[in-house]
Order: sequence, then C-alpha cells, then structure tokens
Amino acid sequence: MNWHDRMNAAVDYIEDNLTGTVDIWEAAKITGCSEYHFRRMFSFIAGIPVSEYVRRRRLTLAALDLRNRNEGVEDVAGRYGYRSTESFARAFTAVHGLSPATAQTSDGVYRTWPRMTFYLTIQGGRQMDVRITDKGPFRIIGIMKRVPIRFEGINPEIEAMWKELTTDDIQSLKTMSDTEPEGIIQASVNFDERRMDEQGSLDHYIGVASTKQSPGPWSSLDVAASTWAAFSVTGPFPQAMQETWGRIYSEWFPSVEYQLSEGPEILSIKDKDLSGSNVRCDIWIPIKAVR
Repeated sequence: MNWHDRMNAAVDYIEDNLTGTVDIWEAAKITGCSEYHFRRMFSFIAGIPVSEYVRRRRLTLAALDLRNRNEGVEDVAGRYGYRSTESFARAFTAVHGLSPATAQTSDGVYRTWPRMTFYLTIQGGRQMDVRITDKGPFRIIGIMKRVPIRFEGINPEIEAMWKELTTDDIQSLKTMSDTEPEGIIQASVNFDERRMDEQGSLDHYIGVASTKQSPGPWSSLDVAASTWAAFSVTGPFPQAMQETWGRIYSEWFPSVEYQLSEGPEILSIKDKDLSGSNVRCDIWIPIKAVR
C-alpha cells in the first residue's frame, strides 16, 4: 500500500468512528507511522490538525442529523461525544453560525466539511537539497528553556534566549563543538500533544553538538545514534526555513520510504547576519526507514 492509500485508510478509520472514540494512535498505526509523525503529516498536508478535522466532521454530521432525523438536540450531542447540550451548542454555533435548535427548525445555511481524501499530485519540481547521514550518539550542550510553539515569524521567547548569551558564552560553547551539525545550533524536542494547534510548547536548546561531557552550568541533552536527513536552505530568515520545514512534511516525507524518528529537530544557521535575502541554514531531522 502506498503513502496516500495508507493515509486514506486512516481517514476511513476516523470516519467509521466519528460517533464513538477516535483513537489517533490507532489511525497512526494504520499508516505505519508513529502518532507524532502522523499528526505532523496530517496537519502540514491537510492544513488543519487531525483533532480539528475530527471536530469539524462530527459537527457536519450533527447538522445533517438535526435536519434529517426526528431527534432532540441532547441525543445528537451525545452521539458525537458531547457531554452536555450546552457545550455542544457552543461548538455547533461557533462552526455553523446558528444554534442547533435553529438548524432543526429553519432553512438557515450551515457549513459542511466533506470527508478528506489524500491523493498524489505532481507539481512543478522545486528542488530540495538533502543529505542522508548516519551519526553516532552525541549531546547538545548550551542553554535550554520551555517555549511556546510558533510556526510563523520570529519566536520572541527564542529571541530572548539568544540575548541571554554573551560573546564569552558563545566562544566557550564553540570550543566544545566537535561534531556535525557544526557551530552554534538550535534544537527543539519534547513537543507536547497540542503542537499542531500551535498552542503547545517545546524544549528549546541553543548550543553546540558535542561528544564531550557538559561542563559547568550548561544544560545538556543526550542524543541517541540515528539516521539524519540534513536539508540545506537558502533564503530570507526565518521565512525560507519555516517554508522548508512545511515542505519536508507535506512533500518530502510522502515521497520517500522514511518517517520521523525519536530525537530533536535541529537548526544550524551558517550566517551571522540574518537580515539578508540569502541566509544559509541546515535543518537536521532524525529519520528511520519505513518497514
């Protein structure tokens, strides 16, 4: 079964369970991916988190049931997983722009979201420069902070982390950089479950990749041996980097026999001046072959 067939089988599972429990882990298992990877893939390709897709589909079917079945609002609310008519009414009104009672008794216009289908499209080839490499274990040494997730623009929390580092700090860290990715790097790990809603948070490191022990006050993160995909990016920062991150999940992963593995996602910035139109970066992502 190819990639889009597996994704469509996962959607079949979701559709079959809209009036029951939709287990995202079970949907991910159908695709052969981890739950984390499935959530990432779905969100970047579909444009909405899988949890939001489930919510919209349930409220679409709920609207149809209210119009076409001789049932009370409480019965329909319970069928689609709402514990009270009040919470159902709030969600229904937010999506459709009219109350459940109005949907039952009038010809008001309500919104529908059809079942999603994934299919392969061939678009004008835009080159992606990627190197696949095996690396032994190493550690990231530097500063760490839990920061909110932000997909577009500058993350002010990460910007504040950079300002904490003095020139002496950076020089001290650079002396410990003895493995790829070289130089000062950023790494993100331990994403929470709401990541694709852009409401969650993650552990963010600024430091170096090293095989040395972490000295003094620095935080450290041990990274297991893995296969890595290293993508080269050139363009305005951070827009080009963020666009490439989206393409990795929406274009590259669906076209190769790899999936995301456990470990940090790493950004290595090659230029000191980030204001130019051709800032050079490398994005490192841990991967494993699809079995």
